[in-house]
Amino acid sequence: MVYSYYLSGMPTVPTRVFLTKGVGRHKEKLASFEQALRAAGIEKYNIVNVSSILPPGAKVISRDRAQPSLVQGQILYCVMSRASTNEPNRLLSASIGMAVPADPAAYGYISEHHAFGQKERVSGDYAEDLAAMMLASTLGIELDLDQSYDERREIYRVSNGIVRTTSITQSAVADKTGLWTTVLAAAVLLE
Repeated sequence: MVYSYYLSGMPTVPTRVFLTKGVGRHKEKLASFEQALRAAGIEKYNIVNVSSILPPGAKVISRDRAQPSLVQGQILYCVMSRASTNEPNRLLSASIGMAVPADPAAYGYISEHHAFGQKERVSGDYAEDLAAMMLASTLGIELDLDQSYDERREIYRVSNGIVRTTSITQSAVADKTGLWTTVLAAAVLLE
């Protein structure tokens, strides 16, 4: 919670993270975003967007496991990716990628990526690769960005610096009648 820093004098560092996603459709853009938040199970909270650091030792948990500890109206820190359109039949995607370092005392990376015309797997792989590239750069792992994704993944694997990568993606084809369609993916950081 935000006030915990002021009460304890210590910085707030999340210890848990969960990934979630959703899609919403409505005649109003904002309402389609609300529907996407609802589908992702995070509509009851005040969302604060944060940047891309996965705190050292943060445990990845399921959304179902996290939700009983959440209180309506509480502030949730999220790395969020989202895209919206009202162009009929347009493909859109929102992805979160995460790279976890082998050293539990080191921080990892969370990336966000959104795209139009990109299939779900491609979008998710890109977000995952982006997070791994950011982590690799802090670990001093040399990368050739002209290499294929699979070649870079092999470098991550043999470097012993990155223990695992993952992603979550929500894609959708926009409503054919022109309703706003919003997709989102989020990494929610919890104390």
